[in-house]
Amino acid sequence: MRTLWRFGYSARLLKTNRFRTAASNTSFPAVWMLLAQYSGRIPGLFVVVKKNRFFTMPETVEDKANLELYSPHPEVRGMTLLNREAFKRTVVVPVLKVKKEIVNTLLKSLKHTVLQRPGLKRVVEDLEDENSRLVILDPHKIPEFSLGESEQEVLKQLNVRPEVSKYNLELTYENFKSEEILRAVLPEGQEVTSGFSRVGHIAHLNLRDHQLPYRHLIGQVIIDKNPGITCAVNKTNIIDSTYRNFQMEVLAGESNLVTKVKENNIAYELDFSKVYWNPRLSTEHGRIVELLKPGDVLFDVFAGIGPFAIPAAKKKCHVFANDLNPESYNWLLHNCKLNKVDNKIKAFNMDGRDFLLGPVREELSKELPLLKEQQKTSFHIVMNLPALAIEFLDVFRHLLAGEPCSTAGLPTVHCYGFSKHDDPAKDIQERAEASLGTSLDGRCSTYLVRNVAPNKEMLCISFQVPADVLYKRPCPDEAKPASKRLCTSKDFSEEKLLS
Repeated sequence: MRTLWRFGYSARLLKTNRFRTAASNTSFPAVWMLLAQYSGRIPGLFVVVKKNRFFTMPETVEDKANLELYSPHPEVRGMTLLNREAFKRTVVVPVLKVKKEIVNTLLKSLKHTVLQRPGLKRVVEDLEDENSRLVILDPHKIPEFSLGESEQEVLKQLNVRPEVSKYNLELTYENFKSEEILRAVLPEGQEVTSGFSRVGHIAHLNLRDHQLPYRHLIGQVIIDKNPGITCAVNKTNIIDSTYRNFQMEVLAGESNLVTKVKENNIAYELDFSKVYWNPRLSTEHGRIVELLKPGDVLFDVFAGIGPFAIPAAKKKCHVFANDLNPESYNWLLHNCKLNKVDNKIKAFNMDGRDFLLGPVREELSKELPLLKEQQKTSFHIVMNLPALAIEFLDVFRHLLAGEPCSTAGLPTVHCYGFSKHDDPAKDIQERAEASLGTSLDGRCSTYLVRNVAPNKEMLCISFQVPADVLYKRPCPDEAKPASKRLCTSKDFSEEKLLS
């Protein structure tokens, strides 16, 4: 009889039972029964009755520790500086001894029963028999180390003895998932957040106050467990600045915040510390661009680095893109060149209101009078500044002069806003109506973009600007009712001079 023993392991570990024996085996020497009973606490210990034969453990009852099989060592609780060595832990798992030539067949047949853990081998060498291998089973699928009828039937067909043995498996930091690590480290009962927004190589977290003492450890765990992430940052204030960016702290990894992202098959480059970028809006960007047709005109009032403007230009639309943030404007120009649409986008670095009163009004005044009824060119105005955009809608009141030249050519506005109201769609519509000074009943649609926070929604309201809002009609004595001809750009120029 031989036993495998790793010397130097503290004997005090024998003081705590790992398993309770549910059936006695009087023929088995008491000392070896004791070792078998406590083997779960001694790494590398495996009990053998005879050479080339494993002792089949009597029926056992899982204790609380085994129910928490995949929890790191309890001593990591409260850790603020990551110590990967402290996560080492030895657990007892069931194994089957199998001839090596049928291992692959067995793995396929018992694929739902075999242990599946990050970085763990499902098959290990049998130190007592070079012709056999040990297949590790999931203890949660083998309750009390007892095989079910279906598993026994598989083993019978493969001529494998249905004897489950105990094996001491060492788990390390690499074998635990990020959620398991953080749940073990943070104070018990507190919320564990392992989610983040990925922006290129950057993981953007939004930690709660109770998580801040552990922020550097959390950042390092996120980097360790997510390939390609080399920097973790935490937002330190809300997006309330003029330029829509926010202060952030680098929690772990490199401090390079210039990154590359890809959205809807288009590449962008940006400095995440200086411009606004939200990967959760990719679906919304695609939805709006899908509404556009080649030849349409898009005015992007708060363009950022171009997630609406650039794909629209690639769709052969005429694009006017604006952003107040000089950094966003520069990255917009950069990404236009990167995507080879710099000759299709007119970029501006202005306040949104000035952009609407200037380039937008000028372009609409020039192009709308030239539209003919049969022409299908559409004008779209995107206003993606949810915190403030609705307040800009009053700009459309009498933005243009004269009679509307074509009802079909009236521009369509896509305006974004936040709402904490019980009926967010109704709230957004009422606020838009207040800014426009008219009712939008039956003339608008609202779309739920995403849930931003508990009881806070982001929505998009879309509508054609009503003609009686957009146009300032001439006074009666200035009107020319007999004239039915289409307005021309010359008329607008003359009126501008007179005014």
